[in-house]
Amino acid sequence: MVEWSDSGAASVTGQGVPGARGNQRGRVLAGCAVVVGGVLAFHLGVPNWPVRVGSLLESFLPWVGVVVVALLIVALVRRSAVALVALLLPVGMWVDTFSGLLLPGEESGGGRELVVVQHNVSDENRDPAGTARALIDAGADLVALEELVHPQLAVYEKVLAAQYPHHVVRGTVGLWSKYPVSGERLVDIKPPSVAEGWSRGLRVVVRSPYGEVAAYVAHLPSVRVGVGGLASQQRDESAALLGRAIAGESVEPVVLLGDLNGVVEDRGLRPLTSQLAVAESGFAFSFPAAFPVARIDQVMARSANVGRIRTLPATGSDHLPVVARVALG
Repeated sequence: MVEWSDSGAASVTGQGVPGARGNQRGRVLAGCAVVVGGVLAFHLGVPNWPVRVGSLLESFLPWVGVVVVALLIVALVRRSAVALVALLLPVGMWVDTFSGLLLPGEESGGGRELVVVQHNVSDENRDPAGTARALIDAGADLVALEELVHPQLAVYEKVLAAQYPHHVVRGTVGLWSKYPVSGERLVDIKPPSVAEGWSRGLRVVVRSPYGEVAAYVAHLPSVRVGVGGLASQQRDESAALLGRAIAGESVEPVVLLGDLNGVVEDRGLRPLTSQLAVAESGFAFSFPAAFPVARIDQVMARSANVGRIRTLPATGSDHLPVVARVALG
Protein backbone atom coordinates (compact mmCIF):
# COMPACT_ATOMS: atom_id res chain seq x y z
CA MET A 1 0.00 0.00 0.00
CA VAL A 2 1.18 3.53 -0.71
CA GLU A 3 0.75 5.82 2.31
CA TRP A 4 1.20 9.54 2.31
CA SER A 5 2.88 11.41 5.13
CA ASP A 6 1.75 14.84 6.24
CA SER A 7 4.53 16.32 4.13
CA GLY A 8 3.13 14.66 1.03
CA ALA A 9 5.97 12.15 0.57
CA ALA A 10 4.88 8.70 -0.58
CA SER A 11 6.14 5.35 0.60
CA VAL A 12 5.23 1.78 -0.29
CA THR A 13 4.30 -0.16 2.82
CA GLY A 14 2.78 -3.32 1.45
CA GLN A 15 -0.68 -4.56 0.61
CA GLY A 16 -3.86 -2.52 0.88
CA VAL A 17 -5.64 0.21 -0.92
CA PRO A 18 -3.57 3.21 -1.90
CA GLY A 19 -4.65 6.55 -0.52
CA ALA A 20 -3.98 9.31 1.92
CA ARG A 21 -5.31 7.49 4.98
CA GLY A 22 -2.44 8.67 7.20
CA ASN A 23 -2.83 12.23 5.99
CA GLN A 24 -6.59 12.02 6.56
CA ARG A 25 -6.05 10.83 10.13
CA GLY A 26 -3.67 13.73 10.67
CA ARG A 27 -6.31 16.18 9.50
CA VAL A 28 -8.91 14.64 11.80
CA LEU A 29 -6.54 14.97 14.76
CA ALA A 30 -5.73 18.53 13.73
CA GLY A 31 -9.43 19.32 13.56
CA CYS A 32 -9.96 17.93 17.04
CA ALA A 33 -7.05 20.00 18.32
CA VAL A 34 -8.54 23.17 16.85
CA VAL A 35 -11.93 22.40 18.42
CA VAL A 36 -10.35 21.81 21.85
CA GLY A 37 -8.34 25.01 21.53
CA GLY A 38 -11.50 26.88 20.61
CA VAL A 39 -13.29 25.50 23.67
CA LEU A 40 -10.49 26.73 25.92
CA ALA A 41 -10.30 30.12 24.25
CA PHE A 42 -14.02 30.82 23.88
CA HIS A 43 -15.70 28.85 26.67
CA LEU A 44 -17.52 32.02 27.73
CA GLY A 45 -19.23 31.94 24.35
CA VAL A 46 -20.76 28.53 25.00
CA PRO A 47 -24.44 29.20 25.77
CA ASN A 48 -25.72 28.36 29.21
CA TRP A 49 -29.12 27.25 28.00
CA PRO A 50 -31.13 25.14 27.98
CA VAL A 51 -29.20 22.89 30.40
CA ARG A 52 -26.43 25.22 31.64
CA VAL A 53 -23.90 23.51 29.43
CA GLY A 54 -21.58 26.51 29.70
CA SER A 55 -21.30 26.22 33.48
CA LEU A 56 -20.91 22.45 33.18
CA LEU A 57 -17.99 22.89 30.78
CA GLU A 58 -16.35 25.53 32.97
CA SER A 59 -16.66 23.31 36.04
CA PHE A 60 -14.23 20.84 34.50
CA LEU A 61 -12.25 23.19 32.24
CA PRO A 62 -8.79 22.32 33.67
CA TRP A 63 -9.41 18.68 32.75
CA VAL A 64 -9.52 19.64 29.07
CA GLY A 65 -5.76 19.38 29.45
CA VAL A 66 -6.17 15.60 29.68
CA VAL A 67 -7.83 15.64 26.25
CA VAL A 68 -4.92 17.70 24.91
CA VAL A 69 -2.40 15.17 26.26
CA ALA A 70 -4.36 12.29 24.72
CA LEU A 71 -4.39 14.02 21.33
CA LEU A 72 -0.67 14.69 21.64
CA ILE A 73 0.07 11.02 22.30
CA VAL A 74 -2.02 9.92 19.31
CA ALA A 75 -0.34 12.53 17.09
CA LEU A 76 3.10 11.28 18.13
CA VAL A 77 2.14 7.66 17.52
CA ARG A 78 0.74 8.60 14.10
CA ARG A 79 3.74 10.82 13.42
CA SER A 80 1.36 13.47 12.16
CA ALA A 81 3.13 16.77 11.66
CA VAL A 82 -0.16 18.53 10.83
CA ALA A 83 -1.75 17.41 14.11
CA LEU A 84 1.33 18.34 16.14
CA VAL A 85 1.32 21.85 14.71
CA ALA A 86 -2.42 22.20 15.33
CA LEU A 87 -1.95 21.07 18.94
CA LEU A 88 0.09 24.19 19.60
CA LEU A 89 -3.24 26.05 19.83
CA PRO A 90 -4.85 24.10 22.73
CA VAL A 91 -1.51 23.69 24.50
CA GLY A 92 -0.92 27.43 24.33
CA MET A 93 -4.46 28.21 25.52
CA TRP A 94 -4.26 25.78 28.45
CA VAL A 95 -0.87 27.13 29.52
CA ASP A 96 -2.13 30.72 29.24
CA THR A 97 -5.22 29.91 31.33
CA PHE A 98 -3.89 27.58 34.00
CA SER A 99 -0.09 27.61 34.12
CA GLY A 100 -0.08 30.22 36.88
CA LEU A 101 -1.85 27.75 39.15
CA LEU A 102 1.05 25.33 38.71
CA LEU A 103 3.62 27.79 40.04
CA PRO A 104 4.74 27.26 43.64
CA GLY A 105 3.71 30.73 44.78
CA GLU A 106 4.76 32.32 48.04
CA GLU A 107 4.18 30.32 51.20
CA SER A 108 4.63 33.44 53.28
CA GLY A 109 4.31 37.03 52.25
CA GLY A 110 5.43 38.22 55.68
CA GLY A 111 3.91 41.16 57.46
CA ARG A 112 0.24 41.95 56.91
CA GLU A 113 -1.32 38.58 56.20
CA LEU A 114 -3.86 36.17 57.58
CA VAL A 115 -3.77 32.39 57.24
CA VAL A 116 -7.28 31.10 56.62
CA VAL A 117 -8.84 27.65 56.43
CA GLN A 118 -12.09 26.80 54.68
CA HIS A 119 -13.79 23.45 55.25
CA ASN A 120 -17.21 21.91 54.69
CA VAL A 121 -17.06 19.47 57.59
CA SER A 122 -20.10 17.42 56.39
CA ASP A 123 -23.23 16.92 58.43
CA GLU A 124 -22.45 13.17 58.36
CA ASN A 125 -18.95 13.52 59.82
CA ARG A 126 -18.40 10.74 62.35
CA ASP A 127 -15.21 12.22 63.79
CA PRO A 128 -15.79 15.93 64.43
CA ALA A 129 -13.17 15.99 67.18
CA GLY A 130 -10.51 14.57 64.85
CA THR A 131 -11.54 17.01 62.15
CA ALA A 132 -11.23 19.94 64.54
CA ARG A 133 -7.78 18.83 65.68
CA ALA A 134 -6.63 18.51 62.07
CA LEU A 135 -7.75 22.07 61.36
CA ILE A 136 -5.92 23.37 64.44
CA ASP A 137 -2.71 21.82 63.10
CA ALA A 138 -2.92 24.13 60.07
CA GLY A 139 -2.11 27.07 62.34
CA ALA A 140 -4.69 29.35 60.73
CA ASP A 141 -5.87 32.69 62.06
CA LEU A 142 -9.41 32.13 60.79
CA VAL A 143 -11.32 28.88 60.30
CA ALA A 144 -14.59 28.84 58.36
CA LEU A 145 -16.85 25.79 58.63
CA GLU A 146 -20.04 24.71 56.90
CA GLU A 147 -22.64 22.00 57.52
CA LEU A 148 -22.52 22.57 61.27
CA VAL A 149 -25.30 20.53 62.85
CA HIS A 150 -26.13 19.27 66.32
CA PRO A 151 -24.62 17.48 68.15
CA GLN A 152 -21.36 17.86 66.16
CA LEU A 153 -21.41 21.64 66.60
CA ALA A 154 -20.83 21.30 70.34
CA VAL A 155 -17.76 19.17 69.64
CA TYR A 156 -16.23 21.75 67.29
CA GLU A 157 -16.88 24.50 69.81
CA LYS A 158 -15.20 22.52 72.58
CA VAL A 159 -12.12 21.36 70.66
CA LEU A 160 -11.48 24.67 68.88
CA ALA A 161 -12.04 26.88 71.94
CA ALA A 162 -8.47 26.93 73.25
CA GLN A 163 -6.90 28.04 69.95
CA TYR A 164 -9.85 30.08 68.71
CA PRO A 165 -11.49 31.89 71.62
CA HIS A 166 -13.75 33.94 69.35
CA HIS A 167 -16.39 32.36 67.16
CA VAL A 168 -19.77 33.07 65.61
CA VAL A 169 -22.28 30.56 64.21
CA ARG A 170 -25.36 31.43 62.19
CA GLY A 171 -27.49 28.62 60.88
CA THR A 172 -25.14 25.93 59.60
CA VAL A 173 -22.06 28.12 58.98
CA GLY A 174 -19.53 29.50 61.42
CA LEU A 175 -16.25 31.35 61.79
CA TRP A 176 -13.59 30.70 64.44
CA SER A 177 -10.99 33.42 65.00
CA LYS A 178 -7.86 33.98 67.03
CA TYR A 179 -8.79 37.65 67.14
CA PRO A 180 -11.84 39.45 68.53
CA VAL A 181 -14.89 39.71 66.30
CA SER A 182 -17.82 42.09 66.18
CA GLY A 183 -20.60 43.24 63.91
CA GLU A 184 -21.78 39.69 63.30
CA ARG A 185 -24.96 39.30 61.30
CA LEU A 186 -26.82 36.83 59.17
CA VAL A 187 -26.43 37.27 55.41
CA ASP A 188 -29.61 36.26 53.62
CA ILE A 189 -28.56 34.24 50.57
CA LYS A 190 -31.64 32.02 50.48
CA PRO A 191 -32.99 31.52 46.93
CA PRO A 192 -36.73 32.29 46.56
CA SER A 193 -37.61 28.64 45.94
CA VAL A 194 -35.94 27.38 49.14
CA ALA A 195 -38.07 26.84 52.25
CA GLU A 196 -37.82 29.07 55.30
CA GLY A 197 -35.31 28.12 57.95
CA TRP A 198 -32.46 27.80 55.45
CA SER A 199 -29.54 29.85 56.79
CA ARG A 200 -26.11 29.62 55.22
CA GLY A 201 -24.61 33.11 55.21
CA LEU A 202 -22.61 34.95 57.87
CA ARG A 203 -20.72 38.23 58.09
CA VAL A 204 -18.42 39.34 60.91
CA VAL A 205 -15.74 41.98 61.39
CA VAL A 206 -12.42 40.53 62.58
CA ARG A 207 -10.25 42.93 64.57
CA SER A 208 -6.92 41.60 63.34
CA PRO A 209 -3.51 43.05 64.33
CA TYR A 210 -3.53 44.79 60.92
CA GLY A 211 -6.91 46.43 61.26
CA GLU A 212 -10.50 45.43 60.69
CA VAL A 213 -11.34 42.75 58.12
CA ALA A 214 -14.86 41.95 56.95
CA ALA A 215 -15.13 38.16 56.82
CA TYR A 216 -17.96 36.38 55.04
CA VAL A 217 -18.73 32.67 55.36
CA ALA A 218 -21.18 31.12 52.91
CA HIS A 219 -22.48 27.76 51.75
CA LEU A 220 -24.23 28.09 48.41
CA PRO A 221 -26.84 25.52 47.31
CA SER A 222 -25.63 22.26 45.82
CA VAL A 223 -25.63 21.59 42.10
CA ARG A 224 -26.43 18.30 40.42
CA VAL A 225 -25.10 16.87 37.18
CA GLY A 226 -27.51 14.60 35.32
CA VAL A 227 -28.91 13.77 31.92
CA GLY A 228 -30.62 17.16 31.98
CA GLY A 229 -27.31 18.98 32.37
CA LEU A 230 -26.21 21.06 35.34
CA ALA A 231 -28.93 21.98 37.84
CA SER A 232 -27.46 25.19 39.25
CA GLN A 233 -30.25 27.77 39.26
CA GLN A 234 -30.52 27.96 43.04
CA ARG A 235 -26.73 28.16 43.38
CA ASP A 236 -26.62 31.00 40.86
CA GLU A 237 -29.42 32.89 42.62
CA SER A 238 -27.67 32.52 45.96
CA ALA A 239 -24.37 33.72 44.46
CA ALA A 240 -26.13 36.82 43.15
CA LEU A 241 -27.54 37.60 46.61
CA LEU A 242 -24.13 37.10 48.23
CA GLY A 243 -22.48 39.26 45.59
CA ARG A 244 -24.96 42.04 46.28
CA ALA A 245 -24.24 41.89 50.02
CA ILE A 246 -20.47 42.01 49.49
CA ALA A 247 -20.77 44.86 47.01
CA GLY A 248 -22.42 46.93 49.75
CA GLU A 249 -19.76 46.11 52.37
CA SER A 250 -18.19 49.24 53.85
CA VAL A 251 -15.31 47.58 55.73
CA GLU A 252 -12.15 46.84 53.76
CA PRO A 253 -10.51 44.45 53.16
CA VAL A 254 -13.09 41.71 52.58
CA VAL A 255 -12.41 37.98 52.77
CA LEU A 256 -14.93 35.39 51.58
CA LEU A 257 -14.60 31.78 52.67
CA GLY A 258 -17.08 29.13 51.73
CA ASP A 259 -18.32 26.07 49.98
CA LEU A 260 -19.58 27.84 46.87
CA ASN A 261 -20.42 24.65 44.98
CA GLY A 262 -18.66 26.00 41.94
CA VAL A 263 -15.20 26.59 40.50
CA VAL A 264 -13.89 30.10 39.93
CA GLU A 265 -14.20 29.66 36.15
CA ASP A 266 -17.94 28.92 36.43
CA ARG A 267 -19.94 31.90 35.14
CA GLY A 268 -22.53 31.18 37.82
CA LEU A 269 -20.09 32.65 40.37
CA ARG A 270 -19.45 35.79 38.34
CA PRO A 271 -21.32 38.00 40.86
CA LEU A 272 -18.45 37.09 43.21
CA THR A 273 -15.43 36.65 40.95
CA SER A 274 -16.16 39.95 39.20
CA GLN A 275 -15.41 41.85 42.42
CA LEU A 276 -13.16 39.52 44.43
CA ALA A 277 -9.63 38.27 43.78
CA VAL A 278 -9.11 34.51 43.64
CA ALA A 279 -6.08 32.37 44.45
CA GLU A 280 -3.00 33.18 42.40
CA SER A 281 -1.59 29.65 42.45
CA GLY A 282 -2.60 26.12 43.34
CA PHE A 283 -5.38 23.95 41.93
CA ALA A 284 -6.38 22.62 45.38
CA PHE A 285 -9.13 20.30 44.12
CA SER A 286 -11.29 19.77 47.20
CA PHE A 287 -14.24 17.63 46.14
CA PRO A 288 -14.97 14.78 46.39
CA ALA A 289 -12.40 13.92 49.03
CA ALA A 290 -11.94 10.35 47.75
CA PHE A 291 -10.93 11.55 44.27
CA PRO A 292 -10.94 15.36 44.03
CA VAL A 293 -11.81 16.70 40.57
CA ALA A 294 -12.70 20.33 41.33
CA ARG A 295 -12.15 23.05 43.90
CA ILE A 296 -15.58 24.16 45.05
CA ASP A 297 -14.29 25.35 48.44
CA GLN A 298 -13.06 28.88 47.85
CA VAL A 299 -11.09 31.71 49.41
CA MET A 300 -11.62 35.10 47.75
CA ALA A 301 -10.76 38.63 48.79
CA ARG A 302 -11.13 42.33 47.99
CA SER A 303 -8.44 44.90 48.81
CA ALA A 304 -6.25 41.88 49.51
CA ASN A 305 -4.43 39.15 47.59
CA VAL A 306 -5.02 35.43 47.98
CA GLY A 307 -1.69 33.68 47.50
CA ARG A 308 -1.19 29.98 47.03
CA ILE A 309 -4.14 27.80 47.99
CA ARG A 310 -3.63 24.16 48.90
CA THR A 311 -5.55 21.27 50.39
CA LEU A 312 -5.03 19.65 53.76
CA PRO A 313 -5.23 15.89 54.39
CA ALA A 314 -8.66 14.28 54.38
CA THR A 315 -10.83 14.47 57.47
CA GLY A 316 -14.14 12.77 58.19
CA SER A 317 -15.79 14.93 55.52
CA ASP A 318 -16.47 14.35 51.83
CA HIS A 319 -14.61 17.64 51.20
CA LEU A 320 -10.92 18.36 51.71
CA PRO A 321 -10.03 21.43 53.78
CA VAL A 322 -8.26 24.23 51.89
CA VAL A 323 -5.80 26.68 53.38
CA ALA A 324 -4.53 29.97 51.95
CA ARG A 325 -2.58 33.06 52.94
CA VAL A 326 -4.34 36.36 52.42
CA ALA A 327 -2.05 39.37 52.09
CA LEU A 328 -3.94 42.44 53.23
CA GLY A 329 -3.71 45.59 51.15
